[in-house]
Amino acid sequence: MATMTGTPTNKHNRTRDRLILGALAGAVVAALAAGGAYWWQDRQELSQASAEDCRTAQRIVTEGARIAAGPVPEAEKWWKETGDERRATMEDGYLGAKISRYEGWALETAKNSAEAPSAKDVKSLQEDARGHCVDSGVTLTLPPLGS
Repeated sequence: MATMTGTPTNKHNRTRDRLILGALAGAVVAALAAGGAYWWQDRQELSQASAEDCRTAQRIVTEGARIAAGPVPEAEKWWKETGDERRATMEDGYLGAKISRYEGWALETAKNSAEAPSAKDVKSLQEDARGHCVDSGVTLTLPPLGS
């Protein structure tokens, strides 16, 4: 009859098991953090407009700067027609909203309204609008309005 003298061979090494489980838990937490960071960045990133949308936007703001100095009836007609065109053709609504603001400012400038923007306002809008055209290869330039 054999007697057992010593440690059994099937006893678990608790320290090793804890290290393995800790490493697995750490890997899961790291994967969740990376996924969350990616989701957050993607959600905060500006929409990217097509090159066509960015070229249309540039044409509109160039016309807007010219119209802002013109007679009010011509500016009102341009504002309506351009707004209709922008809504019908531009796919990126976020860029379209920025350009819509510039269109309105051009009209207000033509009317010599107190609602006309400052050069700082136009510069700020330009930076916002440019963010939507980064991937398109088009650099938007919003001319200042008025004096």
